[in-house]
Amino acid sequence: MNTLKMSPASAFLVDRGTQHSGAALVVARDAGEKTAKLTEAFPALQTLAKQQSLRVAIKVRGKILFIQLGDVVSVQAQGNYVLLQRGTSSYLLRESISVVAEKLRLYGLIRIHRSVLVNAAFVEGIRPYSTGEYGLQIKGGKEYTVTRTYKKNLKFLAKFWIGTSGFFSG
Repeated sequence: MNTLKMSPASAFLVDRGTQHSGAALVVARDAGEKTAKLTEAFPALQTLAKQQSLRVAIKVRGKILFIQLGDVVSVQAQGNYVLLQRGTSSYLLRESISVVAEKLRLYGLIRIHRSVLVNAAFVEGIRPYSTGEYGLQIKGGKEYTVTRTYKKNLKFLAKFWIGTSGFFSG
């Protein structure tokens, strides 16, 4: 049987190399665990990352257009169609608002009315009405009405609410 004979110096180097590669594995494992914990702790970061980079294909006038989902300000129902509004342009798509709401829910578009979705990234403020509804102000000055049915969705506009404990009561 052949045995490998090592000098004490080479045995030390092999032992140190084993320790070093073992330490590298521990560091890599720990980094993976930390990444997993951060991903679990901040699901909004995943949504934000998806929202910033997600391109959506839409069919408009016989052509397929690719638009950045982060550029969509609102989606409004118009009969059997939806009007997808961006900053300076809009597109009429043959789809129901319910189907669009379900597809875009994870990407920051929230339903505030039976016929309106808004991109949470464009919301600047909320003000209560005496009727129990809310006014939702969007960048650029446009205001949408949030009906009582959908006011619970307003909680998705921010990760934390500070000093607003009585705001949504009633």
